[in-house]
Amino acid sequence: MSSLTHFDAQGQAHMVDVAGKASTHRVAVAGGCIEMLPQTLDIILAGSAKKGDVLGIARIAGIQAAKKTSDLIPLCHPLALTRVALEFSSAPQHEGAAARVECRATVETFGPTGVEMEALTAVQIALLTIYDMCKAVDRGMTITGVRLLEKHGGKSGSFVTRE
Repeated sequence: MSSLTHFDAQGQAHMVDVAGKASTHRVAVAGGCIEMLPQTLDIILAGSAKKGDVLGIARIAGIQAAKKTSDLIPLCHPLALTRVALEFSSAPQHEGAAARVECRATVETFGPTGVEMEALTAVQIALLTIYDMCKAVDRGMTITGVRLLEKHGGKSGSFVTRE
């Protein structure tokens, strides 16, 4: 395991210098889910939430979040993203598993540093948006499993999560 890159020799936090790194096509995919009552999932899928189109608004929130990641996480570089895409899928309650909405974000750029943080931020904010839009009917929703699924590009190459 390599050393932490966001600390200098004296242990002070700093932004990593990426000026000497080659610009390559970078892709990151992150995922997570929000568990809820079956009735809450029904409201989301029927499009009858009082605040509007839950998944449509969550998609826009996730895209905005990816673009603002460097404003939220102090040592992230501001990046010119070339693509941010969010996909949602749902699963009803079954065999002890809660009803849920799953979110998957794919983020791309061409540059000297990766987009893992942008993909993770997109998923988290999209799921938080679902919570915000549905909390009036279900305050017990749980966001879970937010993780990097894969990343490609750069010197370290590809990473794919073992499921």
